[in-house]
Amino acid sequence: MRRGNIIKLVTLVLLVAAAVALSIKPLADPTKGIPLGLDLRGGVHLVLQAEPNKNGTPISNDDMDKAKAIISKRVNDLGVSEPIIQTDYTKKRLVLDLAGVSDPDQAVNVLKTTAQLTFKDPTGNVVLQGAELKDAKAGQDPSATGGYVVNLTFSADGTKKFSDLTTKYIGQRIGIYLDDKLLTNPTVNVPITNGQAEITGYSSLEAAANDAVLMRSGSLPVSMTISEKHQVGASLGIDSLHKSIQAGIYGLIFIFLFMLAFYRLPGVVADFSLIVYGLIVLWIFWMFRVVLTLPGIAGFILSIGMAVDFNIIIYERVKEEVRAGKSLRAGVESGFSRAFITVIDAHVTTLIAALTLYYFGSGTIKGFALTLGVGIVASLFTAITFTRLVLRLIVGMSAKMNTAWFGVRRGV
Repeated sequence: MRRGNIIKLVTLVLLVAAAVALSIKPLADPTKGIPLGLDLRGGVHLVLQAEPNKNGTPISNDDMDKAKAIISKRVNDLGVSEPIIQTDYTKKRLVLDLAGVSDPDQAVNVLKTTAQLTFKDPTGNVVLQGAELKDAKAGQDPSATGGYVVNLTFSADGTKKFSDLTTKYIGQRIGIYLDDKLLTNPTVNVPITNGQAEITGYSSLEAAANDAVLMRSGSLPVSMTISEKHQVGASLGIDSLHKSIQAGIYGLIFIFLFMLAFYRLPGVVADFSLIVYGLIVLWIFWMFRVVLTLPGIAGFILSIGMAVDFNIIIYERVKEEVRAGKSLRAGVESGFSRAFITVIDAHVTTLIAALTLYYFGSGTIKGFALTLGVGIVASLFTAITFTRLVLRLIVGMSAKMNTAWFGVRRGV
């Protein structure tokens, strides 16, 4: 019995066990772990419908793309992680899934607001627009009155216009409007030439922050209304997650028992490889911030079945080679070679189907296709490298290993 192979095998088992133990906390972390979708974490599903322009101009696809970009920026500024935003060009609407939203009404109000910022002179004429605005941030009023403000920073062109405006109307009021709603009409005491201004009078930091989000994200090219709004409770999402995990655990147990019963020692290797496969897939989800949904979990579980199928095809080829009179070592090498083309063909066709679903699908269909595709690639990598390595170490431990450990009896 070769001691070197035993040491390598034991070291490999310990490394995988350590990897599993060290992965539990970061992967399961509710804030930094794998992000959960709307159906698992709870949140709000919204459909924003673009309203026809008042001047009769048709809404173009470019308008919808600009609206999506602005909505995306507002969502990110609200602190919503991993949002799903889709554009329906035919019906001129945006479909949003916002997971983990604690106040749906606030999010709705911020997202659908057109957010046209204007500055008007004492006679009511618009002299400066939000397009000249470079940044807007909420803060606390440093004056003795307290309260909260929105600090504005203008672009180079806006700075000049604002300087001319405040120089011309010293002692008079300038109205600052958001969607024709007066935010404040401060009196100009001195010319403001540095491109900095502030809107005062906010009673809470949250209100100031919401308006700041609208101002710095820019105005929507079209007005949006809420045509659909569905809230998913966090408790429902957690219940769905627990049931999915439970179903996955039961499925894994049955797979493990099946592989042990039919393939003996190679079945143990297959079960061991599945653990490594699961770690690889979950860490890929974590690194690329793949949003995990119920269909995504289904795709992951399906890919586990395909990973097992890879092992079954290989092991059957190995058993055929051993029955034909080859040694276990030669049988393993020949079995992998013979099974490789078959396995590649089967997995590539499934991968093509997953890519097609991802490209042409939307929402949950994309989630299913993505997890399935990642699982297929990971299963190929695991079987070709890890499973083969472990089997080589096992058959290399002894030249007289009983073939019954591989589910084969000579002459059977």
